[in-house]
Amino acid sequence: MYQSLSAVHSTVSSLKACQADLATGMDIVTSVALDLIEDQDGEENSGIGKMEALMLECAKLDREIECFVDTVQQATAEVTAQQQEALFTISSRVKENFTEKIAQLSDADLQTHQKIVAFKESINRSHIQASHESRNIEELDEDLAVTQTQVNFTCPLTQEDMVNPVKNKKCNHHYDEKPIRILIETRRNQNKKCRCPVVGCGNKDVKESDLVPDRTLKRKSKST
Repeated sequence: MYQSLSAVHSTVSSLKACQADLATGMDIVTSVALDLIEDQDGEENSGIGKMEALMLECAKLDREIECFVDTVQQATAEVTAQQQEALFTISSRVKENFTEKIAQLSDADLQTHQKIVAFKESINRSHIQASHESRNIEELDEDLAVTQTQVNFTCPLTQEDMVNPVKNKKCNHHYDEKPIRILIETRRNQNKKCRCPVVGCGNKDVKESDLVPDRTLKRKSKST
């Protein structure tokens, strides 16, 4: 009897390990969805809907595993307290009780699953952030369109005259050194790439190694 119950406990442990892997997979799906939103600048993406559907399927599987594990643990506890003959009916009792519990579950309840709630909250926050960033960039573009000349001494980040202008070797845009380095560091801490703050620039990955001092521009700014 105890040898048979040991096999049951081993199976339950394996199922719990599957749940842990499933939770990790759901975290990865959430991370990929956030990357999609960032790449699309907050625009609606059909891929997000597909990922949400995948998250719901994972949540449903996680719930069924949890329900099955609870049923098995309850049945084995009863067998331990009864005669050995009860062990021979454990399979049928687990199947019957599990079927009853599953029938009582609703897909609507999946919306309260911890990972689903976290997924939706993260997606909403990312959409809001992307929308704010897009609005700020549009406003910056309007301001620059009015004041921009062939050589602009205004930093696109601070909207103030540059103190230590640096040039981006990739896109040839200029920024004040301190604010661009702060922005790069901030985005790095968020595990995200730093987009060039100049509106219309296609450079989505500004690195500190791309920045070089522009002494010529610095001399011109001092002479004006």
